[in-house]
Amino acid sequence: MKRLDGTVALVTGASSGIGEATAEQLAARGAAVALAARRADRLDAVAARIRSAGGTALVIEADVTDQAQAVSAVEHTVAELGRLDTLVNNAGVMLLGPVVGAPTEEWDRMVRVNLLGLLYCSHAAVPHLIRAASDGSRGVADLVNISSVAGRVPRSGSGVYNATKFGVGAFSESLRQEVTQKHVRVSLVEPGATDTELRGHNRPEVMETIMARFKDVEPLQAEDIADTVLYIVTRPRHMSVNELLVRPTEQAG
Repeated sequence: MKRLDGTVALVTGASSGIGEATAEQLAARGAAVALAARRADRLDAVAARIRSAGGTALVIEADVTDQAQAVSAVEHTVAELGRLDTLVNNAGVMLLGPVVGAPTEEWDRMVRVNLLGLLYCSHAAVPHLIRAASDGSRGVADLVNISSVAGRVPRSGSGVYNATKFGVGAFSESLRQEVTQKHVRVSLVEPGATDTELRGHNRPEVMETIMARFKDVEPLQAEDIADTVLYIVTRPRHMSVNELLVRPTEQAG
Protein backbone atom coordinates (compact mmCIF):
# COMPACT_ATOMS: atom_id res chain seq x y z
CA MET A 1 0.00 0.00 0.00
CA LYS A 2 1.07 3.58 -0.65
CA ARG A 3 2.25 5.83 2.15
CA LEU A 4 0.13 8.71 3.43
CA ASP A 5 2.98 11.00 4.47
CA GLY A 6 2.03 14.66 4.42
CA THR A 7 -1.68 13.98 4.69
CA VAL A 8 -4.06 14.68 7.58
CA ALA A 9 -6.97 12.46 8.60
CA LEU A 10 -9.85 13.05 11.02
CA VAL A 11 -11.49 9.95 12.49
CA THR A 12 -14.70 10.22 14.50
CA GLY A 13 -15.61 7.64 17.11
CA ALA A 14 -11.86 7.12 17.53
CA SER A 15 -11.91 6.14 21.21
CA SER A 16 -12.58 2.44 20.57
CA GLY A 17 -13.27 -0.28 18.04
CA ILE A 18 -13.12 0.48 14.33
CA GLY A 19 -12.31 4.15 14.85
CA GLU A 20 -9.41 3.40 17.16
CA ALA A 21 -7.98 0.74 14.85
CA THR A 22 -8.44 2.96 11.78
CA ALA A 23 -6.66 5.90 13.41
CA GLU A 24 -3.72 3.70 14.34
CA GLN A 25 -3.42 2.20 10.87
CA LEU A 26 -3.64 5.59 9.14
CA ALA A 27 -0.93 6.93 11.45
CA ALA A 28 1.24 3.89 10.79
CA ARG A 29 1.07 4.75 7.08
CA GLY A 30 2.29 8.28 7.75
CA ALA A 31 -0.88 10.35 8.11
CA ALA A 32 -1.19 12.87 10.93
CA VAL A 33 -4.40 11.86 12.66
CA ALA A 34 -7.00 13.84 14.59
CA LEU A 35 -8.96 11.64 17.00
CA ALA A 36 -12.50 12.78 17.79
CA ALA A 37 -14.88 11.26 20.33
CA ARG A 38 -16.57 12.06 23.64
CA ARG A 39 -14.26 10.00 25.88
CA ALA A 40 -11.12 12.11 26.17
CA ASP A 41 -9.35 9.65 28.45
CA ARG A 42 -9.68 6.89 25.87
CA LEU A 43 -8.52 9.23 23.12
CA ASP A 44 -5.46 10.15 25.16
CA ALA A 45 -4.51 6.47 25.37
CA VAL A 46 -4.88 5.98 21.62
CA ALA A 47 -2.90 9.13 20.91
CA ALA A 48 -0.13 8.00 23.27
CA ARG A 49 0.26 4.74 21.35
CA ILE A 50 0.40 6.55 18.03
CA ARG A 51 3.01 9.00 19.29
CA SER A 52 5.10 6.27 20.87
CA ALA A 53 5.27 4.62 17.45
CA GLY A 54 6.52 7.86 15.92
CA GLY A 55 3.20 9.16 14.62
CA THR A 56 1.31 12.43 15.02
CA ALA A 57 -2.00 12.46 16.88
CA LEU A 58 -4.33 15.29 17.91
CA VAL A 59 -7.00 14.63 20.55
CA ILE A 60 -10.36 16.37 20.05
CA GLU A 61 -13.06 15.80 22.64
CA ALA A 62 -16.30 16.26 20.73
CA ASP A 63 -19.89 15.07 20.48
CA VAL A 64 -20.59 15.08 16.75
CA THR A 65 -24.36 15.16 17.32
CA ASP A 66 -23.86 18.81 18.32
CA GLN A 67 -23.28 20.67 15.07
CA ALA A 68 -21.09 23.32 16.69
CA GLN A 69 -18.83 20.62 18.14
CA ALA A 70 -18.70 18.75 14.83
CA VAL A 71 -17.69 21.91 12.98
CA SER A 72 -15.16 22.74 15.69
CA ALA A 73 -13.59 19.27 15.38
CA VAL A 74 -13.01 19.82 11.67
CA GLU A 75 -11.74 23.37 12.08
CA HIS A 76 -9.48 22.41 15.00
CA THR A 77 -7.96 19.65 12.86
CA VAL A 78 -7.15 22.06 10.05
CA ALA A 79 -5.88 24.76 12.41
CA GLU A 80 -3.54 22.41 14.28
CA LEU A 81 -2.46 20.01 11.52
CA GLY A 82 -2.62 22.35 8.53
CA ARG A 83 -5.07 20.64 6.20
CA LEU A 84 -7.61 17.80 5.88
CA ASP A 85 -7.15 15.03 3.30
CA THR A 86 -9.26 12.26 4.82
CA LEU A 87 -12.42 12.16 6.91
CA VAL A 88 -13.56 8.84 8.35
CA ASN A 89 -17.09 9.13 9.68
CA ASN A 90 -17.05 6.21 12.05
CA ALA A 91 -19.05 7.42 15.08
CA GLY A 92 -22.19 5.32 15.36
CA VAL A 93 -24.52 3.43 17.64
CA MET A 94 -26.56 0.24 17.10
CA LEU A 95 -29.62 -0.12 19.33
CA LEU A 96 -31.70 -3.01 18.05
CA GLY A 97 -35.10 -4.43 18.98
CA PRO A 98 -38.67 -4.57 17.66
CA VAL A 99 -40.37 -1.39 16.49
CA VAL A 100 -43.50 -2.32 18.44
CA GLY A 101 -43.07 -1.09 22.00
CA ALA A 102 -39.59 0.29 21.38
CA PRO A 103 -38.14 2.97 23.66
CA THR A 104 -38.10 5.77 21.11
CA GLU A 105 -35.24 7.55 22.86
CA GLU A 106 -33.06 4.83 21.30
CA TRP A 107 -34.33 5.91 17.88
CA ASP A 108 -33.50 9.52 18.62
CA ARG A 109 -29.98 8.56 19.63
CA MET A 110 -29.36 6.52 16.47
CA VAL A 111 -30.67 9.26 14.20
CA ARG A 112 -28.54 11.88 15.96
CA VAL A 113 -25.31 9.87 15.90
CA ASN A 114 -25.58 7.73 12.76
CA LEU A 115 -27.10 10.39 10.51
CA LEU A 116 -26.88 13.91 11.89
CA GLY A 117 -23.36 13.52 13.27
CA LEU A 118 -22.16 12.16 9.94
CA LEU A 119 -23.93 14.93 8.04
CA TYR A 120 -22.54 17.68 10.23
CA CYS A 121 -18.96 16.41 9.95
CA SER A 122 -19.23 15.87 6.22
CA HIS A 123 -20.67 19.33 5.61
CA ALA A 124 -17.87 20.96 7.58
CA ALA A 125 -15.14 18.84 6.01
CA VAL A 126 -16.01 18.90 2.30
CA PRO A 127 -14.59 22.38 1.54
CA HIS A 128 -11.29 21.38 3.14
CA LEU A 129 -11.25 18.05 1.29
CA ILE A 130 -11.83 19.84 -2.02
CA ARG A 131 -8.95 22.17 -1.21
CA ALA A 132 -6.67 19.29 -0.25
CA ALA A 133 -7.44 17.46 -3.48
CA SER A 134 -6.49 20.53 -5.49
CA ASP A 135 -3.27 21.46 -3.71
CA GLY A 136 -1.86 18.21 -2.33
CA SER A 137 0.75 15.98 -3.89
CA ARG A 138 -1.76 13.11 -4.12
CA GLY A 139 -4.29 15.19 -6.05
CA VAL A 140 -7.16 13.44 -4.30
CA ALA A 141 -9.00 13.44 -0.96
CA ASP A 142 -11.22 10.89 0.76
CA LEU A 143 -14.44 10.86 2.74
CA VAL A 144 -15.14 7.38 4.11
CA ASN A 145 -18.47 6.62 5.77
CA ILE A 146 -18.72 3.55 7.98
CA SER A 147 -22.15 2.02 7.49
CA SER A 148 -23.20 -1.62 8.00
CA VAL A 149 -24.63 -4.63 6.25
CA ALA A 150 -27.80 -3.20 7.83
CA GLY A 151 -27.56 -0.50 5.17
CA ARG A 152 -28.27 -3.17 2.55
CA VAL A 153 -30.40 -5.83 4.23
CA PRO A 154 -33.49 -4.89 6.28
CA ARG A 155 -34.14 -7.29 9.13
CA SER A 156 -36.86 -7.69 11.73
CA GLY A 157 -35.67 -6.13 14.95
CA SER A 158 -33.36 -3.67 13.17
CA GLY A 159 -35.88 -1.28 11.62
CA VAL A 160 -34.60 2.10 12.77
CA TYR A 161 -30.96 1.07 12.66
CA ASN A 162 -31.64 -0.10 9.09
CA ALA A 163 -33.23 3.27 8.33
CA THR A 164 -30.18 5.21 9.53
CA LYS A 165 -27.71 3.04 7.65
CA PHE A 166 -29.75 3.05 4.43
CA GLY A 167 -29.72 6.83 4.83
CA VAL A 168 -25.93 6.85 5.11
CA GLY A 169 -25.72 4.90 1.87
CA ALA A 170 -28.07 7.24 0.01
CA PHE A 171 -26.28 10.33 1.28
CA SER A 172 -22.88 8.89 0.37
CA GLU A 173 -23.85 8.15 -3.22
CA SER A 174 -25.50 11.55 -3.72
CA LEU A 175 -22.49 13.39 -2.29
CA ARG A 176 -20.14 11.25 -4.37
CA GLN A 177 -21.83 12.42 -7.56
CA GLU A 178 -21.57 16.03 -6.38
CA VAL A 179 -17.84 16.09 -5.59
CA THR A 180 -16.28 13.36 -7.72
CA GLN A 181 -15.22 15.79 -10.47
CA LYS A 182 -13.28 17.66 -7.78
CA HIS A 183 -11.35 14.48 -6.99
CA VAL A 184 -12.95 13.94 -3.60
CA ARG A 185 -13.70 10.24 -3.31
CA VAL A 186 -16.72 9.28 -1.21
CA SER A 187 -16.65 5.66 -0.07
CA LEU A 188 -19.03 3.49 1.92
CA VAL A 189 -17.83 0.61 4.10
CA GLU A 190 -20.49 -1.88 5.25
CA PRO A 191 -19.19 -4.26 7.94
CA GLY A 192 -21.03 -7.38 8.98
CA ALA A 193 -20.76 -8.76 12.51
CA THR A 194 -17.70 -7.17 14.09
CA ASP A 195 -16.32 -7.71 17.58
CA THR A 196 -16.51 -4.19 19.04
CA GLU A 197 -18.34 -2.38 21.85
CA LEU A 198 -21.20 -1.53 19.47
CA ARG A 199 -23.46 -4.46 20.28
CA GLY A 200 -22.84 -4.12 24.02
CA HIS A 201 -24.99 -0.98 24.24
CA ASN A 202 -28.19 -2.97 23.67
CA ARG A 203 -30.76 -3.93 26.28
CA PRO A 204 -30.17 -7.38 27.87
CA GLU A 205 -33.06 -9.05 26.06
CA VAL A 206 -31.80 -7.73 22.73
CA MET A 207 -28.27 -8.89 23.51
CA GLU A 208 -29.60 -12.43 23.99
CA THR A 209 -31.09 -12.36 20.49
CA ILE A 210 -27.89 -10.98 18.97
CA MET A 211 -25.70 -13.56 20.69
CA ALA A 212 -27.98 -16.41 19.62
CA ARG A 213 -27.99 -15.26 16.01
CA PHE A 214 -24.20 -15.06 15.76
CA LYS A 215 -23.20 -17.87 18.12
CA ASP A 216 -21.67 -19.92 15.29
CA VAL A 217 -20.07 -17.00 13.46
CA GLU A 218 -16.45 -15.97 13.96
CA PRO A 219 -16.81 -12.15 13.87
CA LEU A 220 -14.66 -9.66 12.08
CA GLN A 221 -12.21 -7.68 14.19
CA ALA A 222 -11.91 -3.89 14.23
CA GLU A 223 -8.54 -4.22 12.51
CA ASP A 224 -10.21 -5.95 9.56
CA ILE A 225 -12.37 -2.90 8.89
CA ALA A 226 -9.47 -0.54 9.52
CA ASP A 227 -7.52 -2.46 6.90
CA THR A 228 -10.46 -2.00 4.51
CA VAL A 229 -10.44 1.76 5.09
CA LEU A 230 -6.69 1.86 4.53
CA TYR A 231 -7.11 -0.01 1.24
CA ILE A 232 -9.66 2.57 0.08
CA VAL A 233 -7.63 5.68 0.87
CA THR A 234 -4.38 4.34 -0.59
CA ARG A 235 -5.75 3.65 -4.08
CA PRO A 236 -4.25 5.65 -6.96
CA ARG A 237 -5.90 8.94 -7.88
CA HIS A 238 -7.79 7.51 -10.83
CA MET A 239 -9.43 4.75 -8.75
CA SER A 240 -12.38 5.29 -6.42
CA VAL A 241 -13.79 2.47 -4.29
CA ASN A 242 -17.40 3.53 -3.93
CA GLU A 243 -18.70 0.72 -1.71
CA LEU A 244 -17.30 -2.27 0.16
CA LEU A 245 -19.43 -4.87 1.96
CA VAL A 246 -17.32 -6.95 4.36
CA ARG A 247 -18.88 -9.91 6.14
CA PRO A 248 -17.46 -12.67 8.31
CA THR A 249 -17.04 -15.77 6.17
CA GLU A 250 -19.70 -17.63 8.17
CA GLN A 251 -22.30 -14.85 8.18
CA ALA A 252 -25.10 -15.80 5.81
CA GLY A 253 -27.12 -12.61 5.82
